[in-house]
Amino acid sequence: MNRTFLSLLLFFVALFPTATAQVTGSVKYNRVSSTEIDIVFSLVPQAGWHVYSTGFAAGGPTRAEFGVDTKQGLELVGALTPGNGEKVINDPIFEMTVRLFEGPCTFTQRVRLTEQHYNLQGYLRYGACNDMNCLPPQTLNCKVNGSDGPSATPTATATPTNTPGEATSVEKPATPGVDALAAIAAQPVEDMPEQASTDTLAAAADTATLPLAVAKEEMNLWWTPVTNELKAFGEQSEYADASFFYIFLLGFLGGLLALFTPCVWPIIPMTVSFFLKRSGDSKKGLRDAITYGVAIIVIYVTLGLLITLLFGASALNDLSTNAIFNIFFFLMLVVFAASFFGGFEITLPSKWSNAVDAKSEQTTGLVSIFLMAFTLALVSFSCTGPIIGFLLVEVSTGGGSVLAPAIGMLGFAVALALPFTLFALFPAWLRSAPKSGGWMNTIKVVLGFLELAFALKFLSVADLAYGWHLLDRETFLALWIVIFALLGIYLLGWLKFPHDDDSRHVSVPRFFLALCSLAFAIYMIPGLWGAPCKAVSAFAPPLSTQDFVLDKTAVEPQFKDYDAGMRYAKQVGKPVMIDFTGFGCVNCRKMEMAVWQDHTVARMLSDDYVLISLYVDDKTPLPQRLNVKEADGSEITLRTIGDKWSYFQRYKFGANAQPFYVLLNNDGKPLNRSYSYDEDIGKYITFLRAGLEQYSNNK
Repeated sequence: MNRTFLSLLLFFVALFPTATAQVTGSVKYNRVSSTEIDIVFSLVPQAGWHVYSTGFAAGGPTRAEFGVDTKQGLELVGALTPGNGEKVINDPIFEMTVRLFEGPCTFTQRVRLTEQHYNLQGYLRYGACNDMNCLPPQTLNCKVNGSDGPSATPTATATPTNTPGEATSVEKPATPGVDALAAIAAQPVEDMPEQASTDTLAAAADTATLPLAVAKEEMNLWWTPVTNELKAFGEQSEYADASFFYIFLLGFLGGLLALFTPCVWPIIPMTVSFFLKRSGDSKKGLRDAITYGVAIIVIYVTLGLLITLLFGASALNDLSTNAIFNIFFFLMLVVFAASFFGGFEITLPSKWSNAVDAKSEQTTGLVSIFLMAFTLALVSFSCTGPIIGFLLVEVSTGGGSVLAPAIGMLGFAVALALPFTLFALFPAWLRSAPKSGGWMNTIKVVLGFLELAFALKFLSVADLAYGWHLLDRETFLALWIVIFALLGIYLLGWLKFPHDDDSRHVSVPRFFLALCSLAFAIYMIPGLWGAPCKAVSAFAPPLSTQDFVLDKTAVEPQFKDYDAGMRYAKQVGKPVMIDFTGFGCVNCRKMEMAVWQDHTVARMLSDDYVLISLYVDDKTPLPQRLNVKEADGSEITLRTIGDKWSYFQRYKFGANAQPFYVLLNNDGKPLNRSYSYDEDIGKYITFLRAGLEQYSNNK
């Protein structure tokens, strides 16, 4: 592969955008023979979501399975059969192999008619997740009935009852009525926590068998929908704003780093002087220089938008989950790092920049300025390319929106265009600007170390996906310790690369940077024995991949029944944290390992709150099936305890995905905004403290 082709491949492949959505489903019925019918369930997970298949061991995510409510005059033939397109991956959280679909899929259940009159009411139960949330187990109902079975003249065909629907959040749940609420609540409850006193246990046990009238009163209070109250806390806007700000800031920092590279910094004084001298009018030269800066911004933002349009909204999630893509990005960043270390130089074909430069000299006005800005982008590619590549990969796999590449490139372009504009506004500053020299190569080498460190993040994703266990947490931390220790040694001048000068003195800025790098390396050393190392928790593999951990802080829920937990919390005078989770919820386990194991979080959940974990995939049957209405007026059947808690989440909180955390007072009112999947420990602690403060103020 020649260098030109490699350069183009690395430059244009690095980048794609996200989407989160859910699943739509439908049912059709195929008459295979006079006595056999295929029930075909079709599911379409939208961009970023996947549906779990059949054929893997229990104890992990929710498998697809066929269930029967009533059956007469027919029998099931074989098991539920998945269609084509199934993927087999190793799930590092559950430490098992699972099967899933990332696109449209089908599941088929065959039935054989045994009597003239037949009737079947059944359902497909399946699980679906994306990188941030998991849906509770979803059901898709089916109905087959007729009187054209064996020993009968065909008079009817199977009558399908198709209940497709998209699993979405519920904005205004329908009120099921006090009697229905009391009936839903009147289910067996979990045992009370062992640490509770005997008197408290007795009081809580008494309230668990309250008369129906009292139960109705409590249901009115604790089951009242609070979607409007949650929205009053500013449910999602703050997180979205913070995400976009982070992406812009990341791009801006990347642009600042690009400025201080040998490909860009020397161009600044030459370009600004050219614009100020291209006409005798200094005002016109000043205006042209500002236009030049704007053109740089337009070029890079257009690149970000072009990526979104070319690759579509679904590609971001593929980048964050697909092992092949992550291996490619790992190799790409290693190549970029080697280039920055001086091993070789990545450049675009010189005839490209020469052609654009010649064209800019032949034209006038805004077109010539735009072409000169484009020339800058091409000439500086060997230095800016690796930074742009890492930037776009990071924002693409970081769960941003479809605008993430454009916002990241906007930040990058603003930083890159800033000195051209400022030096044009204040030409005297050019004389005081530092001259290019060996310090620029130092910046390139430092960037090489950083590229190498972040490359391991992408290799880690692939390692977790395939279950290789080549880069478990202790191995990852060991490599980072070595990388940042070598970076500190380099900054102290004890390590040299091909393009470094022979200077033996160490400047004050280099000394302090070396101090920070070496201190960071030492900070990570306790992580080899299981210390949380919060500063790198977003990059390192989960703690569950580490073999040796000195201190495992475990948090167990005090209750797994909402009403019993609320009664107990009222007795002891503590606020409640509801944890909507699932046995098969991958991201729930990630939160428990990455966030709940923090000592501060564990103490607050154990001492300051009554923790109630409601498992939406608990398959324990309810004593009797209950029919309730959804927000859209459709009637659903609650068959299991998991169905009950899933319906409760939709009804009271207007949400339908896990993990989902909400803080309540003793009247069932929210104390803070809800919290979903976010492994930022500091943000989670702030979330819990805000709830305690609100609870105290209310009292």
